Amino acid sequence: MAVRFLKIAAVYFVLGVCLGLTMGITENFSFTSVHAHLNLLGWVSLALFGIIYYCFPKAGETKLATIHFWLHNIGLPLMQGTLFIMLLTSNHSIVVLTIIGSVMVVVGAILFLINVFKNVG
Repeated sequence: MAVRFLKIAAVYFVLGVCLGLTMGITENFSFTSVHAHLNLLGWVSLALFGIIYYCFPKAGETKLATIHFWLHNIGLPLMQGTLFIMLLTSNHSIVVLTIIGSVMVVVGAILFLINVFKNVG
């Protein structure tokens, strides 16, 4: 799982950088929260998860790690994609999808916490 986390972290890094570049060129910073979440929850958090799972392979080989990976990588694009659309269109009718994505990321984080306490040490 460590390699999967690190590879997808690199994808989020490029997405975050490209969004930041686009905001700078257009001087439209209304997507700053999306940019920040892509970089922090995408690039930084996923890279750290990958490093932790690399350093503690027992934790990275668990079903908890796999479920955490999928919750995070379905929840984050859902959360940030719908937030981006809401900011772009000023239509908040899809806020429930943003909430669902957020909850998925939080549940994934809780599973990571459980995994660390069970398998790291």
